[in-house]
Amino acid sequence: MASPVVFGMEDILSLLPHRPPFLFVDRITKFSPDASIAGERDIRPDEFFFAGHFPGKPIMPGALVVDALAQTSGLLWGFSKRARGGETADTPELFYLAAANVKFVSPAYPDETLELVARADRSFGDLFLYNVEATVRRKVVARGSLTLAMMKGSL
Repeated sequence: MASPVVFGMEDILSLLPHRPPFLFVDRITKFSPDASIAGERDIRPDEFFFAGHFPGKPIMPGALVVDALAQTSGLLWGFSKRARGGETADTPELFYLAAANVKFVSPAYPDETLELVARADRSFGDLFLYNVEATVRRKVVARGSLTLAMMKGSL
């Protein structure tokens, strides 16, 4: 059974600067402003990275799983800002800065749906910390913490 869609591709594209093939969130299925967000990414067998990662046994690269989690975290920030009545600029304001304690537990394969969750942890100044987790059918693929940073002069 498919998850209900809270925000679709058009909404995602209105906030994220990413575009295919480097857009790794297909839809948002849950959203609680300033608290948490859940999204999904359908892992398609024809993804560009599977040609070399790895021929005969393709898995989604861990760096791209983390990027999907960073994009999901950025969407939590952006949709929360919108929910508070704030304007969202046409240019990106928040950038992926760092990952901490990210653990890769199991691989994600073609034809699976990567479930992405980000929870706001805390912020200080222009830094925003998120606890993140990627799963496939409730099996953990990766989890850890990410930091996003505000670009100087973008507030």
